[in-house]
Amino acid sequence: MTTPFPFTAVVGQDDLRLALLLNAVSPAVGGVLVRGEKGTAKSTAVRALSVLLPAVAVVPGCRFSCDPASPDPACPDGPHEPGRGTERPARMVELPVGASEDRLVGALDIERALAEGVKAFEPGLLADAHRGILYVDEVNLLHDHLVDLLLDAAAMGASYVEREGVSVRHASKFLLVGTMNPEEGELRPQLLDRFGLTVEVAASREPEQRVEVVRRRLAYDDDPAAFAARWADEEAAVRQRIVAARALLPSVRLGDGALRQIAATCAAFEVDGMRADIVMARTATALAAWAGRTDVLAEDVRQAALLALPHRRRRNPFDAPGLDEDKLDETLEQFSGNDGDGGDGGDDGDDDDPGPDGPGGGGQQQPESGPQGDGGDAARPEAGEGGQPQASGGQQQSAVRAAEPFRTRVLSVPGIGEGAAGRRSRARTEHGRTTGARRPRGALTKLHLAATVQAAAPHQRARGRSGPGLVVRRDDLRQATREGREGNLVLFVVDASGSMAARQRMSAVKGAVLSLLLDAYQRRDKVGLVTFRGAAAEVALPPTSSVDAAAVRLESLPTGGRTPLAAGLLKAHEVLRVERLRDPARRPLVVVVTDGRATGGPEPLLLASRAAGLFAAGQVASVVVDCESGPVRLGLAGKLAGELGGTAVTLDELRADSIAGLVKGIQHSRRAA
Repeated sequence: MTTPFPFTAVVGQDDLRLALLLNAVSPAVGGVLVRGEKGTAKSTAVRALSVLLPAVAVVPGCRFSCDPASPDPACPDGPHEPGRGTERPARMVELPVGASEDRLVGALDIERALAEGVKAFEPGLLADAHRGILYVDEVNLLHDHLVDLLLDAAAMGASYVEREGVSVRHASKFLLVGTMNPEEGELRPQLLDRFGLTVEVAASREPEQRVEVVRRRLAYDDDPAAFAARWADEEAAVRQRIVAARALLPSVRLGDGALRQIAATCAAFEVDGMRADIVMARTATALAAWAGRTDVLAEDVRQAALLALPHRRRRNPFDAPGLDEDKLDETLEQFSGNDGDGGDGGDDGDDDDPGPDGPGGGGQQQPESGPQGDGGDAARPEAGEGGQPQASGGQQQSAVRAAEPFRTRVLSVPGIGEGAAGRRSRARTEHGRTTGARRPRGALTKLHLAATVQAAAPHQRARGRSGPGLVVRRDDLRQATREGREGNLVLFVVDASGSMAARQRMSAVKGAVLSLLLDAYQRRDKVGLVTFRGAAAEVALPPTSSVDAAAVRLESLPTGGRTPLAAGLLKAHEVLRVERLRDPARRPLVVVVTDGRATGGPEPLLLASRAAGLFAAGQVASVVVDCESGPVRLGLAGKLAGELGGTAVTLDELRADSIAGLVKGIQHSRRAA
């Protein structure tokens, strides 16, 4: 067995270690989401935590880790009589991003179920994680159907498996820990809210601390066992402190004063629902127990807010996480009544708490840079500011802020694909409505019962059937084919030339693109951004799952110069060619945002027409958002849409009901071409 890196040997990352330890003290806190750049010890710290957890008492031979003191009456391996059990170390179960549904919830032996009528159930990862840790690395890349199963299990504390009339239910209560790099995409709000706490991690910029990180890692790689032995005393001390804090936890008193501060803080930051209040209360109680106190102080409430609220206060996907600490302090001060119940924060004895793992572990700090190194809102200049860098050439203007985003109608790719699960276009998927049956390729995952019976029925006499049971062979099994939705690659090709540079107009254009980005976020698409202005086009953002990154690049987009439309289309075509090699199953949707003008060089409109023909020849789904304004309209964007084999829609139509027929328009345009 591999020796894990010691938890106490992790350098820095005080907030991360504190959040994990609080969940070890009180699993009811609800887990931890660790957000940060790659190479910041996220996975190392999570794996090291499992070694510190107390051993778990289980019923001997039970595959579902029933507690011998109160076994699950519905356990598939039961019933169990209460009594003494055996102890085993707490488990940390890892859920791979590409795991199947059967691997997560368990699988039934379909052949035995049909032929023998028995429930032969093989437990999945949700059963293995019961009373332990379920760890999901890169949780933001997890398939939607697995996210739904996790949400159900986390909410109900149980996993339900329903397969063709066979039903199995077992307990599944686990500490959910996820890590993610925000540059690769955000989480669905429903799953985000399920994590009790969140922490932002970033690599230290202090040379001495970075030296110590490298020194410890090299020592561990040279001899993991010897390195772990050097930290054994510190590990044992933390393990004992967890046990002591768990024992003290039921005695901790959460007074009315602290509760008022919690409620006032959640109201002040306008978080949705009541889960934040409950998580804050549990976190503040765990903080007090970790510090060895029986009263919750104002500083516990403050620390709990810094850990429990940042991921819940986001009003839309592009808001930077984090809290305004000045506003937090003002709220706590306003509601700090001296009622003598531990809610006034007047006790200063907690300042003596030793070590970085205590409640004074530094609080939830704003990261030194946002997901793209932009410092969050600092990358969003106000309209009219001149702070954006000026490139050579006097025609470039400073970037303008996007107009308020709005809800758009669905833009879809025609036909049926087989890409990654999502919510945009029709696709053949493992989940969705059943449309037919086929012979299974590899392991059977979704049985089509009627087709299986139909395949087996003609052979019953030849197989010597004598009783009421159906004689089923493997060749009879049929896999259900299902239709659901897929995520697409939405490639934005944005005209940033002088013809689009009127500030009010460009603000509206950016608002429209931002609205489409929000739609792409909700539909689990990959997005890319190509811009063209001056003499050339550039890939402002290669295809990525992070729509946050695209929004930041869009906000800082300067304008001015000529309109090299052909260069923009050719650059987009090259991006699609490369992306098709990387992810051939993901179908593209090209959204060209322009007024259709083309200037610069000889015959610019002819070159643009030839470039557009490449998309039509490749049958790439495309939409042109026509940004032309004024009393005189040339209709160039509509002509471009025809050459692309797509359709055109104005900025006004983008938010109107008339866009409902957009997909049909794409198909009709192709047929006409």
